[in-house]
Amino acid sequence: ATARAVAGAINQAKGEGTAQAMDGRVVKVKLPKDVNNLVAFIADIEDLSVTLTKPAAKVVLNARTGSVVVNEAVTLTDCAVAHGSLSVTINSTPVISQPSPLSQGGQTVVSEKTDIAITSQPGMLIQLPAAAKLSDVVKALNSLGATPQDLLAILQAMKAAGALKAELEVI
Repeated sequence: ATARAVAGAINQAKGEGTAQAMDGRVVKVKLPKDVNNLVAFIADIEDLSVTLTKPAAKVVLNARTGSVVVNEAVTLTDCAVAHGSLSVTINSTPVISQPSPLSQGGQTVVSEKTDIAITSQPGMLIQLPAAAKLSDVVKALNSLGATPQDLLAILQAMKAAGALKAELEVI
């Protein structure tokens, strides 16, 4: 987008077809035939004002590390989010039963003792107001008290519900 904007500004100032964006970093400039002073031509191009458009709203999530990066164009519409956690812990411990030393025909038996613990933290339903600035989006998401991994799931759900106005990219 930047190279395209630079080429557009040159074409507007020096005539259509003078500049062409080749890729994201290169702008090819043709020297018009009526130019007598190359230094003045380049100086004129350097002084051009280029207006850049805002970047597309984007949220990048790294599922492996839990990193979340949000750019300045991301906005939220009004929504409500419930966040809680459910934790299941399973511990398995071997239990060995041996016969007494003088018993006849007894065998050592190995079995497993399994303990299952389930803990649940209640989720609160939190209303997130519409936010037009990145700082407001960050404040709203921080109010949930979510970890980055939780935030990944919350942002995906908000996108699916239409409340997150941004492109989600999971890397």
